[in-house]
Amino acid sequence: MSHCWSDDFMSDALVDGRRFRLFNLVDDFNREALAIEVDLNLPAHRVVRILDRLSSERGYPTNIRSDNGPELNAVALAEWAEENGVMLDFIRPGRPMQNGFIERFNKTLRTKILDMYLFRTLSEVRFLIESWRTGYNEERPHSSLGDMPPVIYARQKLIGDPHWQWY
Repeated sequence: MSHCWSDDFMSDALVDGRRFRLFNLVDDFNREALAIEVDLNLPAHRVVRILDRLSSERGYPTNIRSDNGPELNAVALAEWAEENGVMLDFIRPGRPMQNGFIERFNKTLRTKILDMYLFRTLSEVRFLIESWRTGYNEERPHSSLGDMPPVIYARQKLIGDPHWQWY
């Protein structure tokens, strides 16, 4: 549906102590994990590239719900949103439950992957997370979706919608 996407950042560390970050993006309609980008640094222009790629595949969301982090308050993101007719919906500081879909997703990602492994390299993190993301979207039942995985839920709900293009 792409009406509202929610995003957030997380962080963790490799076994050698180097910190890495994750940029998570979820479609609120079907709870699909659209992206989990992993790197040592994820500045605003990188977030814009991720949003451009996903928007070219799926269409632009109506709005994106975010916290008030510096990458998400950056001029580059504001310009991208204005150019593409996307409203940036910032939650109130200290109110993470105003972005409940992504907070719930972050908790699941933390308990199922980040807390379960010791990572040696970013490549290892990326491989495990992308594999997990695929299973999360295509196989894992979600109680909020009638025990269907996000991709199956979207397919069932959107068949017959003349404005929807399946990706």
